[in-house]
Amino acid sequence: MTPTYSPAKLAALAQREAETFRQHHPQSAQLAEQAKQYLYGGVPMHWMADWSTPYPLFVQEAKGAYFKDVDGHHYADFCLGDTGCMFGHSPEPVAQVIAEHAAHGYTSMLPSEDAIVVGKHLSERFGLPYWQVATTATDANRWALRWARAVTERKVILVFDGCYHGTVDETMVRLQNGKTVHRKGLKGQALDLTQYMRVVEFNDLPALEVALQTKDVAAVLCEPAMTNIGMVLPDVGFHAELRRLTRKHGTLLIIDETHTISTGYGGYTQSFSLEPDVFVLGKPIAGGLPCSVFGVSSEVAQKMQHLKSSNHPEEHAGHGHSGMGTTLSANMFTMRAMRANLEQVMTAAAYQDMIAKAEYLAQGLKNVITKYELPWCITQLGARVEFQFSPKIPRTGHEAELAFDDELEQCIHLYLLNRGIMITPFHNMMLACPATQIADMDKLIYSLNAFIQELY
Repeated sequence: MTPTYSPAKLAALAQREAETFRQHHPQSAQLAEQAKQYLYGGVPMHWMADWSTPYPLFVQEAKGAYFKDVDGHHYADFCLGDTGCMFGHSPEPVAQVIAEHAAHGYTSMLPSEDAIVVGKHLSERFGLPYWQVATTATDANRWALRWARAVTERKVILVFDGCYHGTVDETMVRLQNGKTVHRKGLKGQALDLTQYMRVVEFNDLPALEVALQTKDVAAVLCEPAMTNIGMVLPDVGFHAELRRLTRKHGTLLIIDETHTISTGYGGYTQSFSLEPDVFVLGKPIAGGLPCSVFGVSSEVAQKMQHLKSSNHPEEHAGHGHSGMGTTLSANMFTMRAMRANLEQVMTAAAYQDMIAKAEYLAQGLKNVITKYELPWCITQLGARVEFQFSPKIPRTGHEAELAFDDELEQCIHLYLLNRGIMITPFHNMMLACPATQIADMDKLIYSLNAFIQELY
């Protein structure tokens, strides 16, 4: 018989853990009250108040695989900024060049020599010949979509249900009863996104082909594996067919590796020989500083150049105007950090170490689930591990969403946090970085086992 838990027992456990948190975090409580005077919701970004804790946990410092809060508690960090610090907090090579360059300028709106070296590294590592630099993956995706529409002269963008591509307007849609609808919870959206957006289920190739047949889709924006609604891996042959269908129907393929960069040295794209027209990457690319990049194929670059050099007066609005780029994009300070990160932090050796640790963690978690015969599953993608409340790995965003259990998830997260372990909020993702120790993973496995013993 499949084990189940008592909702009343879960509620009592959650209440106990919340009280434990309050007892041990008085300084965070004090700062949380102070913050309410100046910050909406008492936090600098409103979602920081949506964690499992009774009030926000205030961090004091972070290094490697660990951080310390303002009450002096130390934590093993398996969240790592939700991939933003995938290689650890303040990696030494990046911290060193930041310190050295700090007195030599930040933003100038001009290129530095580091930009050339960075471009060369990106091209060699990810396979696209030409690159541009943005500040966040949201920016990079937004600009990629704009270029895609421009070069194809099409307006529709296709995404997969439950996808995550930052806060790009076009991706704030879901699939409901076979129709594209606005995502629940979306605030302040004035435009009808469904007019120029199309959503299909991940791994549903027949639906994808139907959606492309109208030949009005400028681009498919795709995570190689879905990562923010839980983990959804592609079926065998999915990506090859996705590439064939997009080419058949004249649609560009944009691969967003902002999370799946955990797969390996060249991301999922190089590990599995994908052939994107556009490649997007953010989060860890500059060691934790706000930065993102997007690369384009030679064919796309040629079309971009043609558009930019257009002699049509009605298309020319003055120098510097294309709808892409911000003043802080590609600043020389961040470019220096990105160079150091690519050369000395995001190395093949680092990936080998991280993936081996993730395998250890995944197996340990599988053993716990098997021990208690829980209807859960474990998914691993390189250095990234996820547990989901589903007996089998979901194939679509819809299936992944059905596996959510918010109360159970919140209680697990708080239980682990009270024992010095942090995993990613809003789902159950864990990352292993070079500084992660076997003892940290053993502690996580032991603590989850203890939670299950208490609840079931």
